[in-house]
Amino acid sequence: MKIKKGDTVIVLNGNDRGKRGEVVRTIPAKNKVVVRGVNEVEKHQRQRSANLRATQTGLVKVEMPIDVSNVKLITPSGKATRVNYLIENGEKKRFSNKHDEVIG
Repeated sequence: MKIKKGDTVIVLNGNDRGKRGEVVRTIPAKNKVVVRGVNEVEKHQRQRSANLRATQTGLVKVEMPIDVSNVKLITPSGKATRVNYLIENGEKKRFSNKHDEVIG
């Protein structure tokens, strides 16, 4: 998967089309990513016993995974692009063909 945790992406399809957000988690086995502020659903959270860590109860907003094919990486210059790999001096780096930039 060419999208990593911490990358800024833009959503291409779905109800949240056009939103930008940071990748919080990647799930390579299912080819999905979790993006902060995108695809949020409300879940009912039950109150837990007092000795466990205190968590929010009632209706809680949770970000659900979306398919990695529905997002595009934002380059440091702020443009959306697909990602390829480039090998320079024995190092494998992510590269934007469209904008000729090396991505972090």
